Amino acid sequence: MTVTMLETPHALVGAAIVTKIPNPLISLPLAFASHFVLDMVPHWNPHLNTEVKKYGRVSKNSTIIILADVVLSLVSVSFMALTFANSPEHSIYVMFGAFSGILPDLLEAPYYFLKAKTQAVLKWIAFQKSIQADTTLVPGVMTQLATIVAAFWWVASA
Repeated sequence: MTVTMLETPHALVGAAIVTKIPNPLISLPLAFASHFVLDMVPHWNPHLNTEVKKYGRVSKNSTIIILADVVLSLVSVSFMALTFANSPEHSIYVMFGAFSGILPDLLEAPYYFLKAKTQAVLKWIAFQKSIQADTTLVPGVMTQLATIVAAFWWVASA
């Protein structure tokens, strides 16, 4: 959430990995690792770290974007889990795959929303920031839309 990709692509890629690799001992770590790979793809989203440093909090506009992104993530991952999972148990793993895909950003949430400035969180934010590939709005949103489409295409393919 520093300059990170929105959560929906992370969640859908994590969920897609689990739909294709049903063994959670393999797929959940891969879903977690996919987060870092996706953060290296040029993308756009609110600059929460800059906002916190400048205003002391996340802006109202960024909060609205985050909330809309969370709702989109929940709806799209639920659809993927209900449509493409092999069983009810697999659906639960698909949801865990989505969670694993966004977990690196969730670890930053206490800093941005609860003002918890622990050394561990600050180091984590610095690491995440170091791997980000940031770009402007239009191309950055386009790469995220392409990631979402690719995740659904991959899951829907035989």
